[in-house]
Amino acid sequence: MSRRYVHSLIEPLAILPSQTVRRGIIMRSPEMRLVVAVLEDAVRVVTQDPNGLRRREREEFLRARTWLLDDSREWPFAFANVCDLLGLDVAAVRQQLPLNAAWLANVSAETTSSIRCRHRTSPDLLHCGVDRVFAPLFIAHGCATNHCSTRRTGVHMSHDTQFQPSMGGRRRVLIVGGVAGGASCAARLRRLDESCEIIVFDRGPYVSFANCGLPYYVGNVIADERKLLVASSEMFRQRFNVAVHTDTEVTAIDTAARMLTVRDLRSSTTRQEPYDVLVLSPGAAPIRPPLPGVGLPGVFAVRSIPDSRRIRAWITERNAKTAVVVGGGFIGLEMVENLIHRELSVAVLEKLAQVMPPLDAEMAAPLKQHLAGKGVQLHLGDGLARIEQGEGTTLVVVSESGARLPADLVILAIGVRPETGLAQAAGLRIGPRGGIAVDAQMRTSDPRIWAVGDVVEVHDVLTGQETVLPLAGPANRQGRVAAEAIAGRATHFRGVQATAVVGVLGMTVASTGASEKGLRRAGVTNFEKVYLHPGHHAGYYPGAQPIHLKLLFSVPDGRILGAQAVGFEGVEKRIDVIATAIQFNGSVHDLAEVELCYAPQFGAAKDPVNLAGMLAENVLNGDMPVADWAGLEHTTALLVDVREPDEFAAGHLRGALNLPLSEMRTRHNELPKDRDIWLCCGVGQRAYYATRFLAQFGYRPQTLSGGYTTYTALKAAGAVP
Repeated sequence: MSRRYVHSLIEPLAILPSQTVRRGIIMRSPEMRLVVAVLEDAVRVVTQDPNGLRRREREEFLRARTWLLDDSREWPFAFANVCDLLGLDVAAVRQQLPLNAAWLANVSAETTSSIRCRHRTSPDLLHCGVDRVFAPLFIAHGCATNHCSTRRTGVHMSHDTQFQPSMGGRRRVLIVGGVAGGASCAARLRRLDESCEIIVFDRGPYVSFANCGLPYYVGNVIADERKLLVASSEMFRQRFNVAVHTDTEVTAIDTAARMLTVRDLRSSTTRQEPYDVLVLSPGAAPIRPPLPGVGLPGVFAVRSIPDSRRIRAWITERNAKTAVVVGGGFIGLEMVENLIHRELSVAVLEKLAQVMPPLDAEMAAPLKQHLAGKGVQLHLGDGLARIEQGEGTTLVVVSESGARLPADLVILAIGVRPETGLAQAAGLRIGPRGGIAVDAQMRTSDPRIWAVGDVVEVHDVLTGQETVLPLAGPANRQGRVAAEAIAGRATHFRGVQATAVVGVLGMTVASTGASEKGLRRAGVTNFEKVYLHPGHHAGYYPGAQPIHLKLLFSVPDGRILGAQAVGFEGVEKRIDVIATAIQFNGSVHDLAEVELCYAPQFGAAKDPVNLAGMLAENVLNGDMPVADWAGLEHTTALLVDVREPDEFAAGHLRGALNLPLSEMRTRHNELPKDRDIWLCCGVGQRAYYATRFLAQFGYRPQTLSGGYTTYTALKAAGAVP
């Protein structure tokens, strides 16, 4: 690579009028990122041969590299700016490049127009080398300046733009950590590239195992430990020609020399391993708070097969009868289920006032009731203070309120924290949430290092914020994206929407997208919500079970923002449908019209998903104005319960008037027309019917969405009086 060529890349960057535009142009398109690789090689040449270039040229190299690597998430309108500079048709380029459709949609006409006006004040831009740098990258994808070819070409990088082996021979790709992200990356990269050398290091004894199955191994639901092994080191070697070094810890990264320091945990020997490309997938470690007693025998976290093996042995050898689980989230509740399966008496200590903290509080209320009904002792709104040694091997968990909970074993399921020690020591950028900062190709602030899995920060597609999301699905997809980027393919990770499910003693809890509290934390206010409680299949077919469903959507466009559901049957099916709609930027109108499987034992002609969409449509078009449950205590509206008298007598809102729907047509003149009327029923349906009737006779009705069933959940969560 000539110095003159590299200098020609720096020159146009230097004359662009805005640092934001410079960074945006490079970092937001996979094709533009090729320049990063070129400049990184140039910087390495400069640092290894300081006499090879003049001082001014070296400074320009380093300055350009800073521009390129400073921030990987910049303004989407940079794409339109590049197209304008090169005289390209934006619409045609969109069709040619496999970029994020949602991202491209943000390139508004107004923004594009303002950029074009600003840059046309410098008419010499196109004559200063900008087109020399970027035009070939578009042409390689079938896009020529001033017109776009309709032919879609391949996306493979040339040898001039891919990272080349530092010592000659095969390109060396080292992966730190296996399980989901690292193992997926290794397998995918081999399927794309047979020419590179791939080595995986994992400090545990297994390179790829089903860590989501660990609680069920503790509970003997999965009796054979071997069933947890997804892929062995031998399988990686035979099937993919990937070398796997287990019980091997990477202790340091030298980014300048591109060298890892590796320690063999069996022999305690240390060696150096050079790399051309590095992928970090160390995962996240269970949080062990710095409190007295957390290191006592009998206190466990659940992260690996050996962890599960030790818990099983402790239960068996000590004939354990009682357990305390600290933390009421996903892992904590799965451990509760499996400890009960082992016939232990279980208590849960949770610092927050609800189980399943990711859910809105009222949606967690049915789960709380279910757990209590199964004999689980719940200590909510009370954190861990310390753990004491009791008599013999018995432990005593002491809460912040002073409660003393005896236990034969303790499970710490407080949460996990990204293992960023290696990355921090290597100088990689760490995001505001504590994970490694990566771009849409999973590349870190060092262009030769990628990161995937629980260790990274990712973009939340609903709130627009960065987040850390330790879920297996995103980790696997991130590993795939990283492999494709390393292999030279145009690719991107779209972000996350936090779709998750957990089963607890027969009850299923699932969610996708943003929660209401998450939206409020993100400053989102233009949204509405509906509650519904339909059966999971046709009511006339035996065995229908209710699904408690909450749908959040934006106003006025109806874009789906999130959903949560709780029930015993059909819960995850509905959340999966809504999750798919979110991925395609769907609206509540799409949910109302979606065509789903129907037979009476599987669903209903109006599936719960359809009903959720229809209710939301009714809110948007004004057919069903909804009252805010949060205003119940201080409202001046007249509360009217439209259920039958016997239903009303079994429980109703304080101060409510009972006017059954069956008598509404003959008695509606008893209601005032100069006052808001908030209508309630069992689950919301009859209140909606009453709303439609009263609205057409000049009244001011509003529906309390979800009816008395939702009220009892809100009350249990402390959200209403």
